Amino acid sequence: MSTLNPEARQDWEDRVAAVWKIADTLTPEELVRTIDALAAERPPEDACALFERACARDTSGFEDGAEPLYRAALASGGLDEYRRARASLQLGSTLRLLGRLEESEALLQAQLERCRVQGAGAALHDEARALLSLTWLAQGRAREAATLALETLAPHLTRYQRSTAANARDLGGAGATGAPRDGL
Repeated sequence: MSTLNPEARQDWEDRVAAVWKIADTLTPEELVRTIDALAAERPPEDACALFERACARDTSGFEDGAEPLYRAALASGGLDEYRRARASLQLGSTLRLLGRLEESEALLQAQLERCRVQGAGAALHDEARALLSLTWLAQGRAREAATLALETLAPHLTRYQRSTAANARDLGGAGATGAPRDGL
């Protein structure tokens, strides 16, 4: 998106956001077609356009079409940190839906490592943990999935935070999340 002046970039972003606001009213095909038309205004290798095209396919249930677009957007190096996190998470989820569970887990673990390095407040940290829980559940690792999901939920509760976190640890046992307690 760097080739657009700031006003044109914002206009494009606003028009994309407007489509996402009405996405639930569009058929899957209409959503893909509408986002593709906006993406066509950008160069074919534009990271944000590739990302939005992937999102449209993913949202519409066309995961096999979303995967290469997510990969291209990530490989371009042109996504800001927030979109990079989203693309990584959404690709991880797409891979889970495509039955590629080990690849999904590796991608989500890599995103969680980036969150760990970034520190407190890293973008989409809890979302990454939630998606990893779903991957673990699909892998038949229900106990680990429940442990991670409950550990992620506990800090957001208005009551019973300590007991929920303690019970999650007890449920999972030592090392159930596959990393140090503070590593995920």
